[in-house]
Amino acid sequence: MASTENAYRGRVAVIFIDVWEHREQGERFGVRLIPTQIFFDKTGTEVYRHEGFLDKDAITAKLDRLLAE
Repeated sequence: MASTENAYRGRVAVIFIDVWEHREQGERFGVRLIPTQIFFDKTGTEVYRHEGFLDKDAITAKLDRLLAE
């Protein structure tokens, strides 16, 4: 995923949280299923949530759509 990270460098921040290790963060973000991907806009407002596996192509497509808005 390194090339994907480079493609979005400076435009998005990707943060992984191990909710088994940091259970309070799972509660904070309302995680009910692992994995969960939550996309926020630049103001910190949640704009999309997906529960379950999301492949690289789906993630990049969602990022591209959100960045175009």
